Amino acid sequence: MKKIFALLMIGMLIVCLLSACGSDAGSNTTEGNVSGETVESEDAASVDQSDITETQNEEDESVPAEYRSALRKAESYSEMMHMSKAGIYDQLTSEYGEQFPEDAAQYAIDNMGADWNANALAKAEDYSESMHMSKQGIYDQLISGNGEQFTEEEAQYAIDNIDADWNANALAKAEEYRDLMDMSNDAIRDQLTSEYGEKFTVEEADYAISNLE
Repeated sequence: MKKIFALLMIGMLIVCLLSACGSDAGSNTTEGNVSGETVESEDAASVDQSDITETQNEEDESVPAEYRSALRKAESYSEMMHMSKAGIYDQLTSEYGEQFPEDAAQYAIDNMGADWNANALAKAEDYSESMHMSKQGIYDQLISGNGEQFTEEEAQYAIDNIDADWNANALAKAEEYRDLMDMSNDAIRDQLTSEYGEKFTVEEADYAISNLE
């Protein structure tokens, strides 16, 4: 009887051991599958990113390097100096400027994302704040072929949206003529209103003269 009981115990131990081994093996297999899926997913992501990068490089390389350089230079002129479309093109192709070929300069102009109205307004504000120019003087400078070369529409947008005190500009300009050139009040008034001079209105010039200290 004792022998039978011992045999039964041994048999139960063997069954338990086999069950435990099978459970461990199953766990290892499952863990191995999960790990394998993670690696496979990472590999796929890596491949996808590589494909994207390769596509971007191919797109960049499809445009000649000189064209891309012209575009970057054009964007810097727009962002830093607020130049017009025609002004940037001329600067890119000028023998005294960037010396890009015309086709590279045209590519740059066609592909840059500039707001020409905003550039005209920024340039107008520069003229008002640093040079105290009149409304008409700024407009003429913006559209001049020897000046900024903005379109009439862009220049008008700038004039319509600029926040300038034209009386204050006239007074500042009058003070410059008095202090730097020792001009008389009558001569200053004439210079302020002249179409060959500052192009202020008569009212703005009168305000300037009456407020000279």
